[in-house]
Amino acid sequence: MKNTLLAGLPALNLTLSQQQADTLCRFGDLLLEKNKVMNLTAIKTPEGVAELHFLDSLALLNAADFAEKTVVDVGCGAGFPGVPLKIGCPEMHLTLLDSLGKRMDWLREVLPQLSVEANVVTARAEDYAKEHRESFDLCVSRAVARLNILAELCLPLVKVGGRFVAMKGALTREETEEAKTAIAALGGRVAGFYDYTVADAGHSAVVIEKVRPTPPPYPRDFAKIKKKPL
Repeated sequence: MKNTLLAGLPALNLTLSQQQADTLCRFGDLLLEKNKVMNLTAIKTPEGVAELHFLDSLALLNAADFAEKTVVDVGCGAGFPGVPLKIGCPEMHLTLLDSLGKRMDWLREVLPQLSVEANVVTARAEDYAKEHRESFDLCVSRAVARLNILAELCLPLVKVGGRFVAMKGALTREETEEAKTAIAALGGRVAGFYDYTVADAGHSAVVIEKVRPTPPPYPRDFAKIKKKPL
């Protein structure tokens, strides 16, 4: 796992200290061990975890400035991309947000063992936004929903002047075109795309800048978002 991680960093123009690399790999070991009894990830090899979880997540450090920023990872699952980002940039202030209680309980258990500080919250994004509206400098999310739906869950949490970085893979530009109306209605503007390669496969993220406050009706209840996306 560590060899694969370190070998993949130069292509992303990233470096980690030995301590950061060791912490990431310890997190990966704990993930794979727990995965034997709980469905945390479909990736079951150390090399796969290094490439498809760690390097894929760390690549976002090139897409935005995370240092000293308040960051929320919406739909973080087993902690991606948020935990690797926090290990790679300890200066950020991270909130991990997901509605699946067992996964969040696991993160609350293991992160202190790794000396990784994060606010771990079990809640739906649309409910969390009611009390934490426009509270974060940055929002990140990976493979949670199509962008026209995801934007309504994420942009209300972002401060005006902040950014939402959505990891969408090969369909990034297609989904962004589909979501343009939603992004504009929610106070966002597409600032650009960040394309990168991990394990010889192309990856992509869209960077959305928050240029206006999100109107009060948003986010709606998830059933309404899903039934009638913006």
